[in-house]
Amino acid sequence: MTDALQTKKAKILEAARELGIQRWSSAEIDQLRRKLIADHGEEGKSSNDYIADVLKSTGWKVQISEREDAEEQFEEEFEDILHFRTLGDAEVSLTRLDELLRRFRAHGEPAAVERVMEIARLGKRRAEMISHNRKVEEKKRAEKREIAEWFRIWLETPDAFFDWLEVRKASPEFRDKFGDIETSEE
Repeated sequence: MTDALQTKKAKILEAARELGIQRWSSAEIDQLRRKLIADHGEEGKSSNDYIADVLKSTGWKVQISEREDAEEQFEEEFEDILHFRTLGDAEVSLTRLDELLRRFRAHGEPAAVERVMEIARLGKRRAEMISHNRKVEEKKRAEKREIAEWFRIWLETPDAFFDWLEVRKASPEFRDKFGDIETSEE
């Protein structure tokens, strides 16, 4: 059993190094948990608490703090916000994130603002991860690359993002690659 635990710890640490995250919040730990399952199936299953303990015990920075309190306080707001099976879904997710960002800024909720940004960074990483997965068909990988780019631009310039997105969707390159996209309300 000790060998199995060592192997599990080694898998966690290897996957953590691959993700290259410096400071681990619950969102990143959950991303790591999902990666372990994707990479190792049943053998990769671990609880978020166990993963956090392994990371802490080996010197990784695990920050569960005020942001985590914000996550619990605004759990309903954040629930199921990252859905981007399609480009249209991604646009809806980014619209919801943008609405939350503006509302939390207006109400002086810095922890909640940071949580919104954290979720957007997680969305970007998830899209990037899928875009690099050779098991996923090329068309879907191209969509995920596009979605990752959307998240990157929103994170850098949220105030200009939706104007940029309209121009992007109208561009000949985008239309040739993806056609017209529909956004649907969830």
